Amino acid sequence: MSVLDRVRARAAASPRRIAFPESADPRTRAAVAMLAAAGTVRPVLILDPSAPETHGPARAIGVETVDPRTDERVAPIAGWLAASPRARGLDAATIAALAATPLYVAAGLLRAGVVDGSVAGAVHTTADVVRAALRLVGLAPGVTTLTSAFYMVCPAPDGVETVLTFADCAIIPEPTVDQLVEIAEAAADDRVRIVGDVPRVALLSYATGASAAGPSVDRMREAARRLRARRPDVAVDGPLQVDAALVAAVRARKAPASPLGGAANVLIFPSLDAGNIGYKLVQRLAGATAVGPILMGLSRPCADLSRGVAPDEIIHVAAITALQGRVEPSGEPT
Repeated sequence: MSVLDRVRARAAASPRRIAFPESADPRTRAAVAMLAAAGTVRPVLILDPSAPETHGPARAIGVETVDPRTDERVAPIAGWLAASPRARGLDAATIAALAATPLYVAAGLLRAGVVDGSVAGAVHTTADVVRAALRLVGLAPGVTTLTSAFYMVCPAPDGVETVLTFADCAIIPEPTVDQLVEIAEAAADDRVRIVGDVPRVALLSYATGASAAGPSVDRMREAARRLRARRPDVAVDGPLQVDAALVAAVRARKAPASPLGGAANVLIFPSLDAGNIGYKLVQRLAGATAVGPILMGLSRPCADLSRGVAPDEIIHVAAITALQGRVEPSGEPT
């Protein structure tokens, strides 16, 4: 059984209600039909009032549908949006219009606990998905940073796949030390929920240990120090060059005292440039499957898809979103 097969099986063991606000998109409908047939999640399709011709095909799948024009559960969303600090400056007409769109309806149902997660991005930009989530769902208690991770499923000659967590590859251009700590902690915790193994966190740099100094290296060193103090239960090292993080023989030469043993599985990048370039190189040159970006730090799970996504990728992301679990929000979104 492949890594992604195991992820789907774990999600199916306790199926979550996941909202899909892009029901007008045929890829989304195809993925929802397969998810429902397999029992991976319990899909809830949000109908698109602007595309009534797609309502029939959406309803024909046989899963729960929500019509924003008639469903009474949609009524409170405009009020929640108007009260959101992240919606300041929006006039009443704009708020009313947004609150009736499928993307905001999905986020509102998630806030209300009607669903356990939301998956969108096949036809919306990352900015659209993130904005709706922050306005209506908000950040988790104690979290100040919304970030993301990719799960890179890497093939191997012996047929045994490796899955690596890459963060952050989609949200924060130049993370501060505090943000790096939050990124690493969120990625480690999500890995336990999603992959089910023990996280081993490497804060990556162009230098290993004390071999060099510079603003980027110093940030990763300080982030590693703070993360170790904050999470003594997690194996952490940094700064590390990526070969010292991943290859035991290189680790033995460059970082013999590293607690990761050259077997890191959570890779934290110093910048969005490095993370985005890194995941695309591994995807294109190593033939890895890139699943994500998976948003981290929200009070309830929302996922952002690539607009070039295929149905099977939507399925993978939906299963991961389900495994992120249901985190109770603390009052109003921040």
